[in-house]
Amino acid sequence: MAKQERAAARPDMPTEAAQAHRFGKARSAQSTALLEDYVELISDLLASAGEARPTDVARRLGVSHATAIKTIARLKREGFATSKPYRGVFLTSDGEALAERVRKRHRLVVDLLVAVGVPADSAEADAEGIEHHVSDVALSAFRAFLARG
Repeated sequence: MAKQERAAARPDMPTEAAQAHRFGKARSAQSTALLEDYVELISDLLASAGEARPTDVARRLGVSHATAIKTIARLKREGFATSKPYRGVFLTSDGEALAERVRKRHRLVVDLLVAVGVPADSAEADAEGIEHHVSDVALSAFRAFLARG
């Protein structure tokens, strides 16, 4: 089949540049999602228990202690967290700001899913993935939709 015939067979196929941009965005979101999950959890642990130990982070995220330590080291390198010997992990002001943005985004996605009929427990679980990949444009549309409701 000639190149033009293949293109005609899939008229909804995006351009190469558009598709590369979309996939690049998805890969970037996946990398960022990990950090976002960690800062949100660390913030929650600090608020509820007064401390966020790497062991607790690992257990709650379902990862090994070594994986948690490696990701916490990345959070520190990127300026989102600090640690103190024998005291666990703490968020910097940038880390707290990121945790708050993630928390608000999560809540908005959950609220939208519930508004369209998704049961609350499913909405919470689904939002864990969606919240990291949704654009600011989509979030604005979600807010506008919910405000009309």
